[in-house]
Amino acid sequence: MRRTFLRALTVAFGALAAVIATPVAVHAQATSRACIGEAGETPGPACLVAHVELGTPPPGPLYWRVYDFPDLEAATRAKDGRGAVVQAFGRVWLFEVGGKGVKVPGGRHLADVGPLPMDGTSSPLSVEYLKSTFTPGMTAPVHVHSGPEAFYAISGASCLETPDGAQVARGAGHSLMVRRGPPMLLMATGAETRRGFAMILHEPGAPPTTLTSDWTPKGLCPAR
Repeated sequence: MRRTFLRALTVAFGALAAVIATPVAVHAQATSRACIGEAGETPGPACLVAHVELGTPPPGPLYWRVYDFPDLEAATRAKDGRGAVVQAFGRVWLFEVGGKGVKVPGGRHLADVGPLPMDGTSSPLSVEYLKSTFTPGMTAPVHVHSGPEAFYAISGASCLETPDGAQVARGAGHSLMVRRGPPMLLMATGAETRRGFAMILHEPGAPPTTLTSDWTPKGLCPAR
């Protein structure tokens, strides 16, 4: 009887491992797992490219400043103490959070995404930067953030659905933003693969991303 029980237990654990290991082909998820190898550059879940402790934010509206550089050395020289240098999608990027329209030596200023919806907080902040590649129709599962999130895409089209409705943006360099709190679903729409970045501001110690089942999208994105 003991051998029979152990045999049944082994089968049960094997089945559970198979379920856990089975990839979910139609979903991608904002996550804090670090990017390794081609993660984030082939279709699949988002991955973390940088985490920065920003400290107390400067006064005034905040923007996510996006730059690219010809090489890693130039980007590293231009980075301040609250910036992040990222190598992704065959290019070198510099991300910063601060005021609008700041130029940096040796870099090309691509965007000021914002003003970020900050809810008036003056607490110290952390920022996570993620990258992802979504094929058309791919979505992130429904989730919430403990701070504002912004997106900057270098290709494709995006649809972001929340209880407030849907935001749609298309083409290289498009951006979207969402305030802290509401559940959301991000979908790649159109006919082109969506490649891009996300940034999440949050208080240190607060989970940047939490999955939720408390809200069901109305399906506004596929209709677009």
